[in-house]
Amino acid sequence: MATPYPGNASGDATPLGQPAQHSAPVIRTIGLSDLHRALRLGWEDFKAVPSHAIILCVIYPVLGLVLARTVLGYSVLPLLFPLAAGFALLGPFAALGLYELSRRRERGDQASAWDAIDVLRSPSFGAMLGLGTLLLALFVIWVATAQAIYVAAFGYEAAAGIPDFARRVLTTPQGWWLIAAGCSAGFLFAVVALCVSVVSFPLMLDRHAGAADAMVTSLRVVARNPLPMAAWGLIVAVLLAAGSLPFFLGLAIVIPLLGHATWHLYREVVVPELNPQPQPSRPQRERRPAADFPANLFPWRRKNDR
Repeated sequence: MATPYPGNASGDATPLGQPAQHSAPVIRTIGLSDLHRALRLGWEDFKAVPSHAIILCVIYPVLGLVLARTVLGYSVLPLLFPLAAGFALLGPFAALGLYELSRRRERGDQASAWDAIDVLRSPSFGAMLGLGTLLLALFVIWVATAQAIYVAAFGYEAAAGIPDFARRVLTTPQGWWLIAAGCSAGFLFAVVALCVSVVSFPLMLDRHAGAADAMVTSLRVVARNPLPMAAWGLIVAVLLAAGSLPFFLGLAIVIPLLGHATWHLYREVVVPELNPQPQPSRPQRERRPAADFPANLFPWRRKNDR
């Protein structure tokens, strides 16, 4: 079991005389009990700030379905399961605001739903956006792969409805092949996403690391803790599947829980910096009266008036 956050339980130490901010993150060896601890702390965060579930997560699956319907131009029934499974690929990026809320509560700061958008001001937000784009590309490739597998099994003829679709998939040899091929392909995509992003976004938020360094650290975490990370991937898959069953509404609870728990998993598996980098100061916004609204849009006009 990992020791409390401060300190190093792995025996790996920063070389003497080397600045902590320039050293590679030290990885702990964790166990299944640490996964339970991360989930418990994530649930406590969710209970403390529950309102963000609607803002960040309810629209998340809905927009995915609407986008697929708009782009593909036909029924998304064959893609419901691939889309639900694909949420695991985008989840690490979609939970950015949740990491910020957990970080605030960890420091003892007040946290509200609106504080989640402060992650947009992070110095490493550009790196987060880059890695998020990579995960989005992985998601698109997964959906295209799932569609290709379905076409290979049943052709382009759409199912007449849910009963017809269920009959095709569950009672025919083509459906059984579809399940086997689809699950195998989905497993590979999920492993890739897990390896490159399991702690990447929390690391970038916490240490302002670059995307490449964050992905390398995630790969190191998986390599040092293969069984716990495999168990974590299974937990994520089971919870997402359970949350998708009642018309995806359960994701409004599952995604925040996993987002907060991912932050605490990061704390369990990566040793904190001995000399953390100071947070950059944020400039205070000058309050301006509403009567100056048109002029407020043109800052150079205000300077000339002074």
